[in-house]
Amino acid sequence: MAEDLLIIKTESKEEQYQSLIPQIQALISGEDDLIANLANISAALKEQFGWLWVGFYLVKDEELVLGPFQGPVACTRIKSGKGVCGRSWQEAKTFIVEDVDKFPGHIACSSASRSEIVLPILIDGVVLGVLDADSAELAQFDEVDEKYLSQVISLISA
Repeated sequence: MAEDLLIIKTESKEEQYQSLIPQIQALISGEDDLIANLANISAALKEQFGWLWVGFYLVKDEELVLGPFQGPVACTRIKSGKGVCGRSWQEAKTFIVEDVDKFPGHIACSSASRSEIVLPILIDGVVLGVLDADSAELAQFDEVDEKYLSQVISLISA
């Protein structure tokens, strides 16, 4: 596939995901390198939705270590249970945070971040990393994002 995306902005968020996910699938199809795929997924999500930050943290030596991302510079290492990413890793569950200033222990990698969604990447019940997206707007993320970003995670896990 050509490395171009058809970005749609006029439809609903759900329709945007429905257009983007098959393109992501085609983009990573046939590529076995995880880092290359995570990089392209980050770029595709950033290009479609224009979030402040989107990327991945991968579990290495008992920490989450920064992986491919799009956006401003980020925290390099996160301990289990720390911040939204660390909690998602520790609890193996998705967190949707409408206002990061109200999340106990939030790690402010960027002062511009106002809301966040973090989904664990689970393979055989083990968290191998997290997908993290931050927005400069409050309450940017919801169940629609969780539903479709979970589908993105399933593409990675396949």
